[in-house]
Amino acid sequence: MIKYVLFDFDGTVYDTAEGITKSIRWALNKRGMDAELQDLRKFVGPPLAEKFMEVYGFEEKEALEMVRVFRERYAPVGIFESAPFPGIRELLLSLKAAGLVTGVATSKPQNMAEQLIERSALTDCFDIIVGSFIGPNNDKKWEILTRAMEGLGASKENTVLVGDTKYDVEGAKICGIPCVGVRWGYASPGELEEAGAAPVVDSMKELELFLTGVPSVDDPSL
Repeated sequence: MIKYVLFDFDGTVYDTAEGITKSIRWALNKRGMDAELQDLRKFVGPPLAEKFMEVYGFEEKEALEMVRVFRERYAPVGIFESAPFPGIRELLLSLKAAGLVTGVATSKPQNMAEQLIERSALTDCFDIIVGSFIGPNNDKKWEILTRAMEGLGASKENTVLVGDTKYDVEGAKICGIPCVGVRWGYASPGELEEAGAAPVVDSMKELELFLTGVPSVDDPSL
């Protein structure tokens, strides 16, 4: 039975694509490179240094420098080019009313996640917020999930992660918990299913029904 629901942040709770993609492009421009913003959506969510190495073949030192340059724009400007997904507050309050414990487990630096959550008056919707420690690279997803679960006193038998990319699914697997995938985030077509997310939901309402165990009014068994 689900008791603890941990949410990824970028692409799950918050639409942060604009600020991240513009800041990635800005960092690339500083290096004499360029890319279309739509093609940079793959950078939203996963650890940035890893993604720079994967996409552009940078060595670790080069990738970490790109992250540093990215943050020159993102910290003062890009972070505010974002907003909560419509309906997320109502979903979170409904989950809490149903007796579930909710939290954030994000690869985003914790201070940035807290800043955006407070700015959007979502602080009361979460029992814990756990992000990456400030440094040249982000923590692994499983490390963040482990800290969040320990902070809540949650066990793998009653915890689920809600996320939008394969990185969320992979991190959840390492921790021994399931991951519910959401289609409103930044995964490529079929990415969540291939990674093993179960289920994958299309809407906030569908997610609420799954997490609370309340059958839909469209359920043919009713």
